[in-house]
Amino acid sequence: MLHLLARPRAAAPPEGPILELRDVWKTWWVRGHGHVVARGLNAAIPRGIGVGLMGRNGAGKSTLLSMIAGTLNPDHGRILRHGSISWPVGFRGSFHGELTGAQNVRFIARLYGVDSDALTGFVDDFARLGDHFHLPFRTYSAGMRSRLSFAVSMGVPFDLYLIDEVTSVGDAVFKEKSRRILMARLARSGAILVSHSVSKVREICKSGMVLDGGRLYWYDDVEAAIEHHLAVMAAALEGADAQAERDDD
Repeated sequence: MLHLLARPRAAAPPEGPILELRDVWKTWWVRGHGHVVARGLNAAIPRGIGVGLMGRNGAGKSTLLSMIAGTLNPDHGRILRHGSISWPVGFRGSFHGELTGAQNVRFIARLYGVDSDALTGFVDDFARLGDHFHLPFRTYSAGMRSRLSFAVSMGVPFDLYLIDEVTSVGDAVFKEKSRRILMARLARSGAILVSHSVSKVREICKSGMVLDGGRLYWYDDVEAAIEHHLAVMAAALEGADAQAERDDD
C-alpha cells in the first residue's frame, strides 16, 4: 500500500494567497517579431483550491506555468511564492541521463528536503520499473521516463501543484492509480491545471483563469471561466474558417 510523504507540520495555518503575480510581462521573439503572451498580469491565487488555467493554443499557458515554477523568468514584474510550489507535474528535464532512476530520486529528495529512503521506496513502488529503476535514465523508454517523473512529482509534498495537461501515463490501470494519487494530493494542497479538457477542469478546479490576448481573466467560479474559454475557442474557430474561405477564393 502506498503512503504519501507528509510535509512538516506548521505551527499555524498560513494566511493570504499562495502565489501572487505582479505586473508580469513576457514576450517571445521570432525572426524579429515579438509575440506578447503576458501583458502586465496581476493575480492572487488562494491557498488550497484547484484553479484551471485555460486559453487557446499559443496563448502562453505553458509559458506562464513555467514562470510560476521558476524555470523561466518574466521580462518584467514579480512572481511571489508564499509556500512550496512544484515543478510542472511530469517534467523530465531535471533527470540526469547517466544516473540511475533511483539515484535521480535520491538527488531530488536531498534538494527538496524529504527523506531519501522514503521517497525512493515510494517511487519504486508506484512507478513499477523493476530492475530498470537501477539502470541509467538515458536507457529508459518514453513511457518509463513518464512513469518515473510522475511518481517523483507525487512523492514530494507541495502546497501548490502545477499540472500541464499530462496527469497520468501508461495503461488504464496505471492511469487510474495516477488519478487516485493525484486527487489524494489535491485533498491537502492546491493546484493550477492547464488543460483543454473541460471535464478534467471541472473535476479538479473550483476557480479558473483564462489567458487571452496576453491578458489574464480571473473567475471565482470555474463555470464562468469555462464559459469564457469556450467563447474564445469558438471565436478562434470562426476566424480560422473565415481565413480558409478567403484562401479558397
